[in-house]
Amino acid sequence: MSTSTEDIAVSPFSEDEFREQLRELPPSAKLVAKVLEDEAPLSQGQLAETSLLPDRTVRYALNRLEESELVDSRYSFTDARKQVYFLTA
Repeated sequence: MSTSTEDIAVSPFSEDEFREQLRELPPSAKLVAKVLEDEAPLSQGQLAETSLLPDRTVRYALNRLEESELVDSRYSFTDARKQVYFLTA
């Protein structure tokens, strides 16, 4: 499975709409989004390590971000058992 820029989802939001959606989310989701903005793609474990948030909080934040369609995921190329997350904007 090869990945190119076409394989990554394109955001349905403009930059302003993305920021507005993000404003409505809890602080943990905002922190996870900021980490992904700087260092994506990251696995859930890498997000927990980088953000210093507990695993459970990172899972909650990712679920909220995915529900808002601000984050998407794919399987990791280095370890197919893991998913990596990235911003859709």
